[in-house]
Amino acid sequence: MKTFKLVAAKAATLTLIASAAALALTSGAARAAGTATVEVLSIVEHPALDAIRDGVRDELKAAGYDAGKNLTWEYQSAQGNTGTAAQIARKFVGDNPSAIVAIATPSAQAVVAATKSVPVVYSGVTDPVAAQLVKTWTPSGTNVTGVSDKLPLDRQVALIKRVVPNAKTVGMVYNPGEANSVVVVKALKQLLAQQGMTLKEAAAPRTVDIGAAAKSLIGKVDVIYTNTDNNVVSAYEALVKVADEAKIPLVASDTDSVKRGAIAALGIDYSDLGHQTGKVVVRILNGEKPGAIASETSSKLQLFVNPAAAQKQGVTLSADLLKDATTVVK
Repeated sequence: MKTFKLVAAKAATLTLIASAAALALTSGAARAAGTATVEVLSIVEHPALDAIRDGVRDELKAAGYDAGKNLTWEYQSAQGNTGTAAQIARKFVGDNPSAIVAIATPSAQAVVAATKSVPVVYSGVTDPVAAQLVKTWTPSGTNVTGVSDKLPLDRQVALIKRVVPNAKTVGMVYNPGEANSVVVVKALKQLLAQQGMTLKEAAAPRTVDIGAAAKSLIGKVDVIYTNTDNNVVSAYEALVKVADEAKIPLVASDTDSVKRGAIAALGIDYSDLGHQTGKVVVRILNGEKPGAIASETSSKLQLFVNPAAAQKQGVTLSADLLKDATTVVK
């Protein structure tokens, strides 16, 4: 009887080993076939961040990872709520996907806080070091890498002066709770001071605060500059309304805002940024470790101008500025 039980136990063990081996072979075959799971978290939906998302998905498809075939793709927006972003991040980590793409600083901070093992690729983050996503711009040695949308601020100031040559005081509406915006405010204040100019800040912690913050700058600034602050960009029309009514020139850092009513922007094409981010994701899906991939930036800046917005906001654009524009918005 004991012999029979021993034989049965051994048989059961062999069956389990065989099943595990078969599962491992199946998983290996699946990986070899290029199957993957990519989950994407964005802090909010607005044209620039949506362009990143779509660019990532298009780049994955170009590399042979097609949603519904050999790619499981999931996208969620936190609708501007950092608490919601943290909840989605924990859910994604629990899914144990091949990679998580975190779009914008608050999303990236939520995901990085939730995992030390699942590969994380950030995108649309101005300063990943200041946001404490990575320690340096070199390969992190961790589970995190990504693509920044950091812009050279000296060229932003140069554009402001081309739009409003006599500007002395620059206004800026921003969310003080967003790390990338705090970094820009600090750096811009120092840079303007070197050129005999000053920065006047107006805090807008929520999208509903954008209009009031802009109104607080009326009569105090010569021009308003906006960075890629997610609150501001998601409610940009409120800012444009104030700028048009008060005749305050509006200069942006993302080109899509020019289509929505800013006079000019020297910025990144966020679809290109999405494709660049997608290439990083593909490298990870193909076996590279995120910690071995250095954080990247984009050098493909484009100049957009909007003559109609300039007229509404009391500015005449120079012929040279119009000539230098990549795109003139009609």
